[in-house]
Amino acid sequence: MTGHGHGHGHGHAEAVADRRRLAVVLAITSSILVVEAVGAWVSGSLALLADAGHMLTDAAGLVIALIAATLVLRPATAQRTWGYRRAEVLAATLQAAVLLAVGVFVIVEGVRRLVDPPQVSSTAMLVFGAVGLAGNLVSLLVLLRGSGRGAGRGGNVRGVNVRAAVLEVANDALGSVAVLVAAAVIALTGWARADAVVSLLIGALILPRTVRLLRETTAVLLESVPPGLDLDAVRQHLLDLPHVQAVHDLHASQITSGLPVLSAHVVLDDACFHDGHAPQILDELQACVAQHFEVAVEHATFQLEPSGHGGHETANHA
Repeated sequence: MTGHGHGHGHGHAEAVADRRRLAVVLAITSSILVVEAVGAWVSGSLALLADAGHMLTDAAGLVIALIAATLVLRPATAQRTWGYRRAEVLAATLQAAVLLAVGVFVIVEGVRRLVDPPQVSSTAMLVFGAVGLAGNLVSLLVLLRGSGRGAGRGGNVRGVNVRAAVLEVANDALGSVAVLVAAAVIALTGWARADAVVSLLIGALILPRTVRLLRETTAVLLESVPPGLDLDAVRQHLLDLPHVQAVHDLHASQITSGLPVLSAHVVLDDACFHDGHAPQILDELQACVAQHFEVAVEHATFQLEPSGHGGHETANHA
């Protein structure tokens, strides 16, 4: 006997509004990225180039959020039972690899410029930095118009994506402020190394976030246990339920961010299959993994077995 439970996504109208909002912010962020890259070329400022790399980091995050918001609207098919949800993870892994290279370049070039600082145009830095800050503030306004609605328990995609995007754009704004500070220091004191110092600070923001993203996506692709879910604790809690004799073939992974899945073979007292008690135990098993732990697993599959079934299992089961 098998069974499964699953949560329902947020409303279609909210998902559409989410996607539209994220698309607007992505367009603004991408535009700022291009403007700051041009500004870095015009002014010779590594800080502007580093901030453009920072914008690239957050644009990648927005792309992932937009993919997730779009995939929510696509139903599963007989060929793709999870739809295209794993595409989010694949895209994030590729983007993280690119961003890691950008972060390393900024750090290496920043150190070089500390030793031998080139001349930079503080005026151009101020102009392009101000444009970047203005764009970030507009993006924040767009996101904050609807970020307070729709968040809920169970990994609500809308709440998670929009709130994460707010943090991404807020970090962008701080990067633009740092560029403006460096430009002001150069203009007022002539200390050209301020450009390299700010570049290193922005690079220090890019690298840890990129490495963390790469670790998270790799863990999903390797079907690791979702962070925060202790399988030993899950096994013990299932064993503590009445009539449960053993639990084996216990597996947990993530299809994509916010979508953990779990499966297990559960051995019950033989009497449960004769007195009609097995369906009640199935409900208890599903409620256990969906409600008891920090990571709510709302899509769990259990195979209920009598005590003598173990002799029919293959050697791969454990």
